[in-house]
Amino acid sequence: MSVWKVSGGKKLYGDLRIQGSKNAVLPIMAAAIVTGCETELINCPRLSDVEAAMSILRHLGCKAEREGDTVNIDSRGMNRTDIPHDLMREMRSSVIFLGAILARAHEAKLSYPGGCELGPRPIDLHLEALRSLGAEISEQGGSLYCRDNGLKGSRINLSFPSVGATENAMLAACGAKGETVITNAAKEPEIVDLQEFLRKLGVSVSGAGTSTITICGFVPQKRVGHRIMTDRIASATALCCAASAGGSITLKSVAPSDFETVTSALESMGCEVERKASSVKISVSRPLRAPRPIVTRPYPGFPTDAQPLLMAACLRAEGTTVFTENIFENRYRHAVELCRLGADISVVGRVAVVTGVNELIGAPVSATDLRGGAALVAAALGANGDTTIYDAGHIARGYEEFDKMLMSLGADVSYESEQHLATVV
Repeated sequence: MSVWKVSGGKKLYGDLRIQGSKNAVLPIMAAAIVTGCETELINCPRLSDVEAAMSILRHLGCKAEREGDTVNIDSRGMNRTDIPHDLMREMRSSVIFLGAILARAHEAKLSYPGGCELGPRPIDLHLEALRSLGAEISEQGGSLYCRDNGLKGSRINLSFPSVGATENAMLAACGAKGETVITNAAKEPEIVDLQEFLRKLGVSVSGAGTSTITICGFVPQKRVGHRIMTDRIASATALCCAASAGGSITLKSVAPSDFETVTSALESMGCEVERKASSVKISVSRPLRAPRPIVTRPYPGFPTDAQPLLMAACLRAEGTTVFTENIFENRYRHAVELCRLGADISVVGRVAVVTGVNELIGAPVSATDLRGGAALVAAALGANGDTTIYDAGHIARGYEEFDKMLMSLGADVSYESEQHLATVV
Protein backbone atom coordinates (compact mmCIF):
# COMPACT_ATOMS: atom_id res chain seq x y z
CA MET A 1 0.00 0.00 0.00
CA SER A 2 1.46 3.35 -1.08
CA VAL A 3 0.89 6.46 1.03
CA TRP A 4 0.35 10.07 -0.04
CA LYS A 5 0.49 12.85 2.54
CA VAL A 6 -0.85 16.31 1.71
CA SER A 7 -0.78 19.42 3.89
CA GLY A 8 -3.42 21.65 2.36
CA GLY A 9 -3.84 25.40 2.26
CA LYS A 10 -0.95 26.26 -0.06
CA LYS A 11 -1.75 27.92 -3.38
CA LEU A 12 -0.08 26.65 -6.54
CA TYR A 13 2.14 28.80 -8.75
CA GLY A 14 4.40 28.03 -11.69
CA ASP A 15 4.74 26.42 -15.11
CA LEU A 16 4.29 22.76 -16.00
CA ARG A 17 5.22 20.53 -18.89
CA ILE A 18 2.66 17.75 -19.02
CA GLN A 19 3.65 14.09 -19.47
CA GLY A 20 3.03 11.97 -22.54
CA SER A 21 -0.41 10.43 -22.79
CA LYS A 22 -1.11 7.19 -20.92
CA ASN A 23 -4.15 6.47 -23.06
CA ALA A 24 -2.21 7.03 -26.29
CA VAL A 25 1.04 5.23 -25.53
CA LEU A 26 -0.48 1.87 -24.52
CA PRO A 27 -2.29 1.08 -27.82
CA ILE A 28 0.70 2.40 -29.75
CA MET A 29 2.99 0.01 -27.84
CA ALA A 30 0.62 -2.81 -28.80
CA ALA A 31 0.64 -1.60 -32.41
CA ALA A 32 4.42 -2.00 -32.47
CA ILE A 33 3.94 -5.78 -32.85
CA VAL A 34 1.58 -5.86 -35.83
CA THR A 35 4.71 -6.32 -37.95
CA GLY A 36 8.30 -7.17 -37.12
CA CYS A 37 10.12 -3.84 -36.89
CA GLU A 38 12.11 -1.53 -34.65
CA THR A 39 10.12 1.25 -33.00
CA GLU A 40 11.27 4.37 -31.14
CA LEU A 41 8.56 5.98 -29.01
CA ILE A 42 9.46 9.41 -27.62
CA ASN A 43 7.71 11.21 -24.73
CA CYS A 44 6.68 7.97 -23.01
CA PRO A 45 5.57 8.64 -19.42
CA ARG A 46 7.07 6.65 -16.55
CA LEU A 47 3.95 4.83 -15.41
CA SER A 48 3.29 1.41 -13.94
CA ASP A 49 0.91 0.71 -16.86
CA VAL A 50 3.72 1.43 -19.34
CA GLU A 51 6.02 -0.90 -17.39
CA ALA A 52 3.30 -3.56 -17.51
CA ALA A 53 3.01 -3.15 -21.29
CA MET A 54 6.79 -3.52 -21.62
CA SER A 55 6.61 -6.73 -19.59
CA ILE A 56 3.94 -8.07 -21.95
CA LEU A 57 6.09 -7.24 -24.97
CA ARG A 58 9.08 -9.04 -23.45
CA HIS A 59 6.93 -12.08 -22.66
CA LEU A 60 5.90 -12.18 -26.33
CA GLY A 61 9.56 -12.33 -27.32
CA CYS A 62 10.06 -8.69 -28.20
CA LYS A 63 12.75 -6.38 -26.86
CA ALA A 64 11.49 -3.37 -24.92
CA GLU A 65 13.86 -0.98 -23.18
CA ARG A 66 13.60 2.54 -21.81
CA GLU A 67 16.17 5.31 -22.26
CA GLY A 68 14.98 8.46 -20.51
CA ASP A 69 11.58 9.35 -21.94
CA THR A 70 12.08 7.05 -24.94
CA VAL A 71 10.93 3.43 -25.17
CA ASN A 72 12.61 1.33 -27.86
CA ILE A 73 10.77 -1.77 -29.06
CA ASP A 74 12.10 -4.46 -31.39
CA SER A 75 9.28 -6.82 -32.32
CA ARG A 76 11.17 -8.82 -34.93
CA GLY A 77 11.81 -11.64 -32.46
CA MET A 78 8.19 -12.08 -31.33
CA ASN A 79 7.70 -15.82 -30.79
CA ARG A 80 4.70 -16.18 -28.48
CA THR A 81 1.00 -15.41 -28.80
CA ASP A 82 -0.17 -15.84 -25.21
CA ILE A 83 -0.38 -13.37 -22.31
CA PRO A 84 -0.64 -14.98 -18.86
CA HIS A 85 -3.04 -13.89 -16.15
CA ASP A 86 -0.44 -12.21 -13.95
CA LEU A 87 0.45 -9.80 -16.76
CA MET A 88 -3.11 -9.23 -18.00
CA ARG A 89 -4.41 -8.35 -14.54
CA GLU A 90 -2.00 -5.42 -14.18
CA MET A 91 -4.02 -3.13 -16.46
CA ARG A 92 -7.40 -3.00 -18.13
CA SER A 93 -5.99 -1.85 -21.47
CA SER A 94 -3.94 -5.05 -21.81
CA VAL A 95 -6.82 -6.37 -23.94
CA ILE A 96 -5.60 -4.04 -26.69
CA PHE A 97 -2.86 -6.58 -27.42
CA LEU A 98 -5.51 -9.00 -28.71
CA GLY A 99 -6.05 -7.25 -32.03
CA ALA A 100 -2.33 -6.67 -32.51
CA ILE A 101 -1.39 -10.31 -31.86
CA LEU A 102 -4.09 -11.54 -34.25
CA ALA A 103 -2.87 -9.17 -36.96
CA ARG A 104 0.67 -10.51 -36.58
CA ALA A 105 0.26 -14.21 -35.73
CA HIS A 106 -3.43 -15.05 -36.39
CA GLU A 107 -3.83 -16.73 -33.01
CA ALA A 108 -3.86 -15.52 -29.42
CA LYS A 109 -4.59 -16.69 -25.89
CA LEU A 110 -5.40 -14.11 -23.22
CA SER A 111 -7.03 -14.10 -19.81
CA TYR A 112 -9.56 -11.40 -19.01
CA PRO A 113 -7.89 -8.04 -18.22
CA GLY A 114 -7.57 -6.28 -14.88
CA GLY A 115 -7.35 -2.58 -14.01
CA CYS A 116 -9.56 -0.23 -11.99
CA GLU A 117 -12.88 -1.66 -10.83
CA LEU A 118 -15.26 0.91 -12.26
CA GLY A 119 -18.14 -1.47 -12.88
CA PRO A 120 -18.94 -3.69 -15.87
CA ARG A 121 -16.75 -2.87 -18.86
CA PRO A 122 -17.45 -5.90 -21.04
CA ILE A 123 -15.13 -6.54 -23.93
CA ASP A 124 -18.00 -7.85 -26.06
CA LEU A 125 -17.58 -4.94 -28.48
CA HIS A 126 -13.92 -5.86 -28.96
CA LEU A 127 -14.76 -9.49 -29.66
CA GLU A 128 -17.63 -8.67 -32.03
CA ALA A 129 -15.33 -6.39 -34.02
CA LEU A 130 -12.68 -9.10 -34.34
CA ARG A 131 -15.29 -11.71 -35.30
CA SER A 132 -16.41 -9.36 -38.09
CA LEU A 133 -12.90 -9.69 -39.53
CA GLY A 134 -13.05 -13.50 -39.40
CA ALA A 135 -11.63 -14.29 -35.97
CA GLU A 136 -12.91 -17.38 -34.17
CA ILE A 137 -13.09 -16.75 -30.43
CA SER A 138 -13.93 -19.14 -27.61
CA GLU A 139 -13.74 -18.96 -23.82
CA GLN A 140 -12.42 -21.66 -21.54
CA GLY A 141 -11.35 -21.46 -17.90
CA GLY A 142 -11.37 -17.66 -17.82
CA SER A 143 -9.17 -17.38 -20.92
CA LEU A 144 -9.93 -16.26 -24.46
CA TYR A 145 -8.74 -18.46 -27.33
CA CYS A 146 -8.63 -16.62 -30.66
CA ARG A 147 -7.55 -17.76 -34.08
CA ASP A 148 -8.32 -17.07 -37.72
CA ASN A 149 -7.70 -18.59 -41.11
CA GLY A 150 -6.87 -15.25 -42.60
CA LEU A 151 -8.51 -12.01 -41.53
CA LYS A 152 -10.66 -10.34 -44.17
CA GLY A 153 -11.64 -6.70 -44.34
CA SER A 154 -15.26 -5.96 -43.54
CA ARG A 155 -17.63 -3.32 -42.24
CA ILE A 156 -17.60 -3.05 -38.43
CA ASN A 157 -20.46 -1.10 -36.88
CA LEU A 158 -19.83 -0.46 -33.20
CA SER A 159 -23.01 -0.21 -31.12
CA PHE A 160 -21.16 2.24 -28.83
CA PRO A 161 -18.12 4.41 -29.69
CA SER A 162 -15.79 2.45 -27.42
CA VAL A 163 -12.20 3.67 -27.48
CA GLY A 164 -10.74 0.24 -26.79
CA ALA A 165 -12.93 -1.56 -29.32
CA THR A 166 -12.08 1.04 -31.97
CA GLU A 167 -8.36 0.58 -31.30
CA ASN A 168 -8.56 -3.22 -31.30
CA ALA A 169 -10.47 -3.18 -34.58
CA MET A 170 -7.88 -0.83 -36.13
CA LEU A 171 -5.01 -3.06 -35.05
CA ALA A 172 -6.60 -6.32 -36.19
CA ALA A 173 -7.54 -4.74 -39.54
CA CYS A 174 -3.82 -4.18 -40.19
CA GLY A 175 -3.55 -7.95 -40.74
CA ALA A 176 -6.70 -8.27 -42.86
CA LYS A 177 -6.92 -8.50 -46.63
CA GLY A 178 -9.13 -5.92 -48.26
CA GLU A 179 -10.81 -2.82 -46.91
CA THR A 180 -12.12 -2.46 -43.36
CA VAL A 181 -14.56 0.33 -42.48
CA ILE A 182 -15.27 1.03 -38.79
CA THR A 183 -18.45 3.04 -38.21
CA ASN A 184 -19.57 4.73 -34.98
CA ALA A 185 -15.87 4.79 -34.10
CA ALA A 186 -14.56 6.62 -31.05
CA LYS A 187 -13.28 10.13 -31.89
CA GLU A 188 -10.80 10.67 -29.04
CA PRO A 189 -7.49 12.43 -29.80
CA GLU A 190 -5.69 9.23 -28.77
CA ILE A 191 -7.34 7.48 -31.75
CA VAL A 192 -5.83 10.13 -34.01
CA ASP A 193 -2.40 9.56 -32.45
CA LEU A 194 -2.74 5.81 -33.08
CA GLN A 195 -3.64 6.51 -36.70
CA GLU A 196 -0.53 8.64 -37.13
CA PHE A 197 1.64 5.86 -35.75
CA LEU A 198 -0.01 3.22 -37.96
CA ARG A 199 0.63 5.40 -40.99
CA LYS A 200 4.31 5.48 -40.10
CA LEU A 201 4.23 1.67 -39.85
CA GLY A 202 2.96 1.62 -43.43
CA VAL A 203 -0.78 1.19 -42.88
CA SER A 204 -3.20 2.97 -45.19
CA VAL A 205 -5.66 4.38 -42.67
CA SER A 206 -7.85 7.48 -42.61
CA GLY A 207 -10.79 8.99 -40.76
CA ALA A 208 -9.53 8.97 -37.15
CA GLY A 209 -11.20 11.78 -35.24
CA THR A 210 -14.46 11.16 -37.11
CA SER A 211 -17.08 8.45 -36.70
CA THR A 212 -15.80 6.47 -39.70
CA ILE A 213 -12.31 4.98 -39.99
CA THR A 214 -11.08 3.18 -43.10
CA ILE A 215 -8.11 0.79 -43.31
CA CYS A 216 -7.11 -0.66 -46.68
CA GLY A 217 -3.57 -1.83 -47.19
CA PHE A 218 -0.29 -2.26 -45.35
CA VAL A 219 3.26 -1.90 -46.64
CA PRO A 220 5.33 -2.73 -43.51
CA GLN A 221 8.31 -0.55 -42.60
CA LYS A 222 11.51 -1.77 -40.92
CA ARG A 223 11.98 1.11 -38.48
CA VAL A 224 9.69 3.89 -37.28
CA GLY A 225 9.78 6.71 -34.74
CA HIS A 226 6.89 8.53 -33.11
CA ARG A 227 6.34 11.16 -30.44
CA ILE A 228 3.48 10.41 -28.05
CA MET A 229 0.88 13.17 -27.67
CA THR A 230 0.54 15.13 -24.42
CA ASP A 231 -1.81 13.66 -21.81
CA ARG A 232 -5.08 15.61 -21.85
CA ILE A 233 -6.33 14.02 -18.61
CA ALA A 234 -3.09 14.89 -16.81
CA SER A 235 -3.60 18.44 -18.13
CA ALA A 236 -7.14 18.48 -16.75
CA THR A 237 -5.84 17.11 -13.45
CA ALA A 238 -3.32 19.93 -13.03
CA LEU A 239 -5.99 22.54 -13.80
CA CYS A 240 -8.42 21.03 -11.27
CA CYS A 241 -5.68 20.91 -8.63
CA ALA A 242 -5.12 24.64 -9.16
CA ALA A 243 -8.87 25.30 -8.98
CA SER A 244 -9.05 23.42 -5.66
CA ALA A 245 -5.96 24.99 -4.09
CA GLY A 246 -6.06 28.43 -5.69
CA GLY A 247 -3.16 30.24 -7.33
CA SER A 248 -2.01 30.46 -10.94
CA ILE A 249 -0.32 27.83 -13.13
CA THR A 250 0.53 27.57 -16.83
CA LEU A 251 0.57 24.34 -18.81
CA LYS A 252 3.21 24.37 -21.55
CA SER A 253 3.36 22.38 -24.81
CA VAL A 254 -0.24 21.16 -24.62
CA ALA A 255 -3.16 21.00 -27.07
CA PRO A 256 -5.86 23.15 -25.40
CA SER A 257 -8.61 21.87 -27.70
CA ASP A 258 -8.12 18.32 -26.38
CA PHE A 259 -9.50 19.25 -22.94
CA GLU A 260 -11.65 22.26 -23.80
CA THR A 261 -14.73 20.85 -22.03
CA VAL A 262 -12.79 20.88 -18.75
CA THR A 263 -11.35 24.38 -19.15
CA SER A 264 -14.80 25.64 -20.16
CA ALA A 265 -16.34 24.19 -16.99
CA LEU A 266 -13.60 25.71 -14.83
CA GLU A 267 -14.11 29.05 -16.56
CA SER A 268 -17.83 28.94 -15.76
CA MET A 269 -16.87 28.43 -12.08
CA GLY A 270 -15.04 31.74 -12.03
CA CYS A 271 -11.50 30.60 -12.87
CA GLU A 272 -9.62 32.89 -15.21
CA VAL A 273 -8.44 30.84 -18.21
CA GLU A 274 -6.06 32.11 -20.87
CA ARG A 275 -5.62 29.86 -23.91
CA LYS A 276 -2.84 30.13 -26.47
CA ALA A 277 -1.83 27.84 -29.34
CA SER A 278 0.14 25.44 -27.12
CA SER A 279 -0.45 26.62 -23.56
CA VAL A 280 -3.20 27.19 -21.01
CA LYS A 281 -2.97 29.46 -17.96
CA ILE A 282 -5.46 29.21 -15.09
CA SER A 283 -5.70 31.75 -12.29
CA VAL A 284 -7.91 31.39 -9.22
CA SER A 285 -8.05 34.47 -7.01
CA ARG A 286 -11.62 34.49 -5.70
CA PRO A 287 -14.21 32.03 -4.35
CA LEU A 288 -15.64 29.73 -7.01
CA ARG A 289 -19.26 29.10 -7.91
CA ALA A 290 -20.90 25.86 -8.99
CA PRO A 291 -20.72 25.20 -12.75
CA ARG A 292 -23.54 24.14 -15.02
CA PRO A 293 -24.55 20.43 -14.85
CA ILE A 294 -21.72 18.11 -15.88
CA VAL A 295 -22.65 15.13 -18.08
CA THR A 296 -19.97 12.66 -19.14
CA ARG A 297 -20.10 11.54 -22.76
CA PRO A 298 -17.72 10.11 -25.39
CA TYR A 299 -15.36 12.66 -26.94
CA PRO A 300 -15.89 15.51 -27.71
CA GLY A 301 -18.17 15.44 -24.66
CA PHE A 302 -16.99 15.84 -21.08
CA PRO A 303 -14.51 12.99 -20.33
CA THR A 304 -15.42 10.46 -17.66
CA ASP A 305 -11.77 10.44 -16.55
CA ALA A 306 -12.01 14.13 -15.64
CA GLN A 307 -15.29 13.84 -13.73
CA PRO A 308 -13.76 12.96 -10.31
CA LEU A 309 -11.21 15.75 -10.71
CA LEU A 310 -13.74 18.45 -11.49
CA MET A 311 -15.85 17.16 -8.60
CA ALA A 312 -12.87 17.77 -6.30
CA ALA A 313 -12.64 21.34 -7.62
CA CYS A 314 -16.36 21.90 -6.91
CA LEU A 315 -16.39 20.86 -3.26
CA ARG A 316 -16.10 24.42 -1.91
CA ALA A 317 -17.81 26.19 -4.82
CA GLU A 318 -20.87 28.22 -3.88
CA GLY A 319 -24.08 26.51 -4.96
CA THR A 320 -24.88 23.01 -6.18
CA THR A 321 -23.25 21.01 -8.97
CA VAL A 322 -25.04 18.06 -10.59
CA PHE A 323 -22.91 15.33 -12.19
CA THR A 324 -24.36 12.64 -14.45
CA GLU A 325 -22.04 9.73 -15.23
CA ASN A 326 -22.92 7.96 -18.49
CA ILE A 327 -19.82 5.83 -19.05
CA PHE A 328 -18.98 3.82 -15.89
CA GLU A 329 -21.64 2.99 -13.32
CA ASN A 330 -19.20 2.71 -10.40
CA ARG A 331 -17.36 5.95 -11.16
CA TYR A 332 -18.52 7.63 -7.91
CA ARG A 333 -16.64 5.49 -5.40
CA HIS A 334 -14.39 8.47 -4.65
CA ALA A 335 -17.44 10.44 -3.42
CA VAL A 336 -17.55 8.55 -0.10
CA GLU A 337 -13.88 9.34 0.49
CA LEU A 338 -14.34 13.01 -0.39
CA CYS A 339 -17.09 13.19 2.21
CA ARG A 340 -14.53 12.14 4.84
CA LEU A 341 -12.90 15.51 4.15
CA GLY A 342 -16.18 17.28 4.87
CA ALA A 343 -17.65 17.39 1.35
CA ASP A 344 -21.43 17.37 0.91
CA ILE A 345 -22.16 14.81 -1.84
CA SER A 346 -25.24 12.69 -2.40
CA VAL A 347 -25.27 9.93 -5.01
CA VAL A 348 -28.32 8.25 -6.53
CA GLY A 349 -27.54 5.88 -9.38
CA ARG A 350 -25.66 7.74 -12.08
CA VAL A 351 -26.28 11.18 -10.57
CA ALA A 352 -24.14 12.89 -7.92
CA VAL A 353 -25.16 16.18 -6.34
CA VAL A 354 -22.38 18.28 -4.81
CA THR A 355 -23.30 21.16 -2.51
CA GLY A 356 -20.44 23.51 -1.79
CA VAL A 357 -19.15 23.72 1.79
CA ASN A 358 -17.18 26.49 3.46
CA GLU A 359 -14.30 24.31 4.55
CA LEU A 360 -12.66 20.93 4.00
CA ILE A 361 -10.66 19.29 6.79
CA GLY A 362 -7.82 16.84 6.21
CA ALA A 363 -8.47 13.19 7.13
CA PRO A 364 -7.30 9.65 6.28
CA VAL A 365 -8.85 8.46 2.99
CA SER A 366 -8.38 5.62 0.49
CA ALA A 367 -7.90 5.80 -3.27
CA THR A 368 -10.31 3.40 -4.96
CA ASP A 369 -9.13 3.89 -8.55
CA LEU A 370 -6.74 5.96 -10.66
CA ARG A 371 -8.74 9.16 -11.28
CA GLY A 372 -10.58 8.94 -7.96
CA GLY A 373 -7.20 8.80 -6.23
CA ALA A 374 -5.99 11.89 -8.10
CA ALA A 375 -9.24 13.64 -7.12
CA LEU A 376 -8.49 12.96 -3.45
CA VAL A 377 -5.09 14.61 -3.86
CA ALA A 378 -6.71 17.59 -5.58
CA ALA A 379 -9.29 17.96 -2.80
CA ALA A 380 -6.61 17.60 -0.10
CA LEU A 381 -4.72 20.53 -1.63
CA GLY A 382 -7.73 22.74 -0.86
CA ALA A 383 -8.39 21.32 2.61
CA ASN A 384 -7.20 22.66 5.94
CA GLY A 385 -4.79 20.39 7.77
CA ASP A 386 -3.20 17.11 6.80
CA THR A 387 -4.66 14.38 4.59
CA THR A 388 -3.24 10.86 4.28
CA ILE A 389 -4.24 8.93 1.17
CA TYR A 390 -3.78 5.16 1.16
CA ASP A 391 -3.35 3.95 -2.38
CA ALA A 392 -2.88 0.42 -3.76
CA GLY A 393 -0.78 1.73 -6.66
CA HIS A 394 -3.69 3.31 -8.55
CA ILE A 395 -2.33 6.84 -8.96
CA ALA A 396 1.07 5.69 -10.26
CA ARG A 397 -0.74 3.93 -13.11
CA GLY A 398 -1.60 7.23 -14.72
CA TYR A 399 0.65 9.99 -13.37
CA GLU A 400 4.39 10.37 -13.70
CA GLU A 401 5.95 11.66 -10.46
CA PHE A 402 2.68 13.32 -9.45
CA ASP A 403 4.15 14.34 -6.10
CA LYS A 404 7.15 16.08 -7.66
CA MET A 405 4.93 17.86 -10.16
CA LEU A 406 2.80 19.30 -7.38
CA MET A 407 5.81 20.16 -5.20
CA SER A 408 7.30 22.13 -8.11
CA LEU A 409 4.20 24.35 -7.85
CA GLY A 410 4.58 24.88 -4.10
CA ALA A 411 2.33 22.11 -2.77
CA ASP A 412 3.25 20.31 0.45
CA VAL A 413 3.04 16.68 -0.74
CA SER A 414 5.00 13.54 0.04
CA TYR A 415 4.74 10.08 -1.45
CA GLU A 416 6.04 6.72 -0.31
CA SER A 417 5.61 3.86 -2.73
CA GLU A 418 4.66 0.35 -1.69
CA GLN A 419 8.16 -0.85 -2.60
CA HIS A 420 9.79 1.84 -0.45
CA LEU A 421 7.60 1.10 2.52
CA ALA A 422 8.34 -2.62 2.22
CA THR A 423 12.07 -1.86 2.24
CA VAL A 424 11.71 0.30 5.36
CA VAL A 425 9.77 -2.42 7.18
